[in-house]
Amino acid sequence: MGTGPSRRTFLLSLAGAAAVTGFDPATQAWATSATPDHAHGIDFAKLPKLDGELLLPATDLTPYADDYGHIVHRQPAAVLLPGSVQDIARLIRFAGPLGISVAPRGQGHQTYGQAQVSGGVVIDLGPLDVVSVNAVRRTATAQAGALWHSVLTASVAHGLTPPVFPDYIELSIGGTLSAGGIGGASSHFGAQVDNVAALQVVTGTGEIVDCSPTRRPEVFQAALAGLGQFGVITSATVNLVPAPDMVRQYTLAYPTLPALTAAQRKVVRDGRFNWLEGALSPATPSGWTYALEGAVYYKSGNPPNDAAVLAGLGFTGAPTTQDFAYVDFVNQLAAAVAFLKSTGEWFDPHPWINLILPNGATDRYMQRVLAGLTAADIGASGVVLLYPVPNRLLTRPFLRTPDSDLVFLFALLRTASPDTDAIPVPQALAGNRKLYDDAVAVGATQYPIGSIPNLTRADWARQYGSSFARFSALKRVLDPFSIMTPGQGIFRQ
Repeated sequence: MGTGPSRRTFLLSLAGAAAVTGFDPATQAWATSATPDHAHGIDFAKLPKLDGELLLPATDLTPYADDYGHIVHRQPAAVLLPGSVQDIARLIRFAGPLGISVAPRGQGHQTYGQAQVSGGVVIDLGPLDVVSVNAVRRTATAQAGALWHSVLTASVAHGLTPPVFPDYIELSIGGTLSAGGIGGASSHFGAQVDNVAALQVVTGTGEIVDCSPTRRPEVFQAALAGLGQFGVITSATVNLVPAPDMVRQYTLAYPTLPALTAAQRKVVRDGRFNWLEGALSPATPSGWTYALEGAVYYKSGNPPNDAAVLAGLGFTGAPTTQDFAYVDFVNQLAAAVAFLKSTGEWFDPHPWINLILPNGATDRYMQRVLAGLTAADIGASGVVLLYPVPNRLLTRPFLRTPDSDLVFLFALLRTASPDTDAIPVPQALAGNRKLYDDAVAVGATQYPIGSIPNLTRADWARQYGSSFARFSALKRVLDPFSIMTPGQGIFRQ
């Protein structure tokens, strides 16, 4: 990380908090009344005041040097709790010329330090959490720190819902839209970024931009799945669809991986499931189990015809069915998360990897992967997911996918619990790197929320392919000081 074109002192004045005087890029430290002043005569009265709060005590900063992965730890110099979007703009305008890195953070659900920053400023978007629904236009507008759970609650009150949710809905709007947002309904609606009507973004120059596909489209397209490289998403307007009352979920067992993926391809083509995933689990004493998990939405009193839904799917054994109220289905992970928090496993390291595989290579690649994985590789509470998405539905240029009509999201969600027989984190990371390299060799891309060590600029250039020149050009325009979200490591030399 550079320190900018000069060694001027970066000054921030807090409303009612005269102890904070500035940031010295020479020492990468914040100056307070108890530390030497390097302001060199700057008039503090001319500095902008914040509507929110700047955290400086080490005890306040410690949580921001961690994330859900619990693998990477980078200590920021300060954390901004913005009281307004203008606070974010003020901070970025000061930080840019001085080369002070800035990283927006939602719920910190990354696994490899993507939203961390060493010696810079983390923007905690949590205070910006307002959600409103326009039932006539069928849209919801949410500030970036709002959770998808909050958007669900506000929307369902009007009989509406976002079309796509992540499996875990206690994630922030800004966080998932910066990554892409793939879920079980992506087989019908694409990623969450494909269902956004408008954004507000504070760019890396500190400009507040209201954008859409027709208004400042270059900012709109850059921010969606842009990994925070071009600025901070501060609010999003997402399209809504009518919400169902009920959901019937089917779990179907398959004897082999090719049998599972053949069934998944069939139901993607005919669209019989509104929601579709696949779960793979180590079997005892050896081998794997393969399950198709599909769901059909319906109105109360008019359940689906099970025989029609299951016709021609070639599963083994008896299917399992379960009915949910729609909200309970979308929030189905709540009980599991509560349990993992109670046992402490939620706070164990999570060296995840998420890859997007081309259809033609999926079966061979996955069979090789599964042959080399054991229960210890995954961990007691780990999960392996594999589910298809039609590529034509994934329209945003920086959500990178293979050149294939159909793609499969492969998610190896490891838990490295130190008090179990799970493999240690370094071994899991080394395994992730090999999985990534082998996947790239067959035309895959990564879904970049996981833990892949030692990614180089060449790796990122391969990830973006022909779009990397455009990605780099927008970086120079929208973040000319290259301060935004360094934890992704895209432009690391």
